[in-house]
Amino acid sequence: MLRSVFVRSLAASAFALTLGAVSGDSASASEFNEVLDIGDKAPSFENLPSADGKKLSLADLKDQKAIVVVFTCNHCPVAQAYEGRMKAFAKEYADKGVSVVAISVSTEPEDALPEMAERVKAEGINYPYLRDETQAIGKAYGASVTPQSFVLGPDRTVRYMGAWDDSWRAAKAPEETYVRDAVDAVLAGKDVAVTEKRQVGCGIVYE
Repeated sequence: MLRSVFVRSLAASAFALTLGAVSGDSASASEFNEVLDIGDKAPSFENLPSADGKKLSLADLKDQKAIVVVFTCNHCPVAQAYEGRMKAFAKEYADKGVSVVAISVSTEPEDALPEMAERVKAEGINYPYLRDETQAIGKAYGASVTPQSFVLGPDRTVRYMGAWDDSWRAAKAPEETYVRDAVDAVLAGKDVAVTEKRQVGCGIVYE
């Protein structure tokens, strides 16, 4: 798979900023995801440990009208940049029957469950932050970068996937709010206008 990679320095450490893409000869399921396509049934997850010491399964959220699954991690600056927006969204939409669920499949030491718990406490994260050391759920969703978002409808089919919005930099406010727009459409019983956008972030390394 071909990806455009931009290397940047942050706090004296380099990270890869990846624009998710697929090669022209790839048998990809969609434009930017080699595994899932819009309308596919979302892969389930069961009893994933959470940073709050509990466990969560997708089935536990059966009463929710929509679920936003975001593959993320502690160490990625792009993922960090979106935490504030994710927290605000989770708070705003909680009473509308929408859940945000973050999942980390990163194998970096700073992304271990104890470190996740510390970040939840330090940053006041108000949505479940789950850990899958097997990386199976990330592979099942075709997640390639952090953060990468998937909006699931009430039937748990994928209605949107890709970037949260069109600007991860705090200095530039987003003009296109893909996840929010998709969730609003799902809640209104309408078709999602923009169903997929290229995911931008730090590449996920699968073992």
